[in-house]
Amino acid sequence: MVRQMFPAGYERAPLPPAQPEGEQSAKVVDRAPKPPVRTSGSEQGRARDPFFDNAKYLTIVLVGLGHAWLPLRSDSRAAEALYYALYTFHMPAFIIISGYLSRSFEARPGQIKRLITGIAIPYLVFEIAFTLFIRAVENPDREFTLLNPGYALWFLVALFIWRLTAPVWNALRWPLPIALVIAAAATTCPGIGNDLNLQRVLQFLPFFVLGMRLRPEHFEMLRRRELKVAAVPIMAAALAFAYWAVPRMNKDWFLRDNAAQDLGVPWWVGVVMTLALFGCALLLTACFFSWVPTRQTWFTTLGAGTICAYLLHVYPIQLSRIYDWYAMPWVDSPTGRIIISVITAVMMTALCTPPVRRAFRWVMEPKLDWAFRRDPLDQARARARG
Repeated sequence: MVRQMFPAGYERAPLPPAQPEGEQSAKVVDRAPKPPVRTSGSEQGRARDPFFDNAKYLTIVLVGLGHAWLPLRSDSRAAEALYYALYTFHMPAFIIISGYLSRSFEARPGQIKRLITGIAIPYLVFEIAFTLFIRAVENPDREFTLLNPGYALWFLVALFIWRLTAPVWNALRWPLPIALVIAAAATTCPGIGNDLNLQRVLQFLPFFVLGMRLRPEHFEMLRRRELKVAAVPIMAAALAFAYWAVPRMNKDWFLRDNAAQDLGVPWWVGVVMTLALFGCALLLTACFFSWVPTRQTWFTTLGAGTICAYLLHVYPIQLSRIYDWYAMPWVDSPTGRIIISVITAVMMTALCTPPVRRAFRWVMEPKLDWAFRRDPLDQARARARG
């Protein structure tokens, strides 16, 4: 069920043939009817909304760009402003879609199986692989631990926890305000520590809960032409504000992995920043979604492979830093930064392609039928499909 992650972690139906639960409940929300996208397995003959696959692909490219831009910030205020603006919304967008596609999670046996085989198992495999990788190329003494997720792997932990709690959020009357209170409280508690990266799990929680509360009509509202037009000056203003904020703001607020006291400010600043960043993220995410194509495009099918790009891009990104590829003279220039961005976008696109998905299906979509009881509901659905 890493495919249910999406964002991301994270993914709804990225790897055929399995059809995740959240995707089954998603409606086609485009204004004009579209022909169904033919896939294999349980998805065959079903219609998928291209909007979500397009959004998943575009978001995973932004994730890769954010990681690639990190070493470029120190030499360019403009690059750092782009980094600030991007980190305001790209992970929230990733997580909102993950929450939206998790709405039907009820902890049924079949869903628990997919949660374990699609998120927990890949996390264990890739955490061990990442540790071995770092030991081989940088730090032979890196500790073996499953409680401190390496680099981007925190999202698998977060998605596992968020999805397990989905029935709770569906049962509450005011889930989003409660999630915001939890996120704000986390910023006041430096004692939470780094185990399972719980600071990020808690501080990003409101976006997952918000995604669970969204309905197709909410995305339909964002497709109005006037909103697409309004998004242009909003994004421009966000970039201008980010440029102003670069020397005045700590970038670690966007990472959401520290309490306020860890950043050298009073606890109440964490509460204020939680609410402020949540509002800014919603505004910029709405702008981003308004620009996502709603029709079939050349990259629509790549939205099914975002989990591969998410988990695999970590290795070239790490190699670029360990071996100091950014020290090459041509990198430290506007042209160099553009070239780095293009290379990253091409890399993320390539990692989403079907050959890569097929090559890694054994670990990202393991069967393990022998370890689980069959879900009666899944059996009934299979019989109904004939």
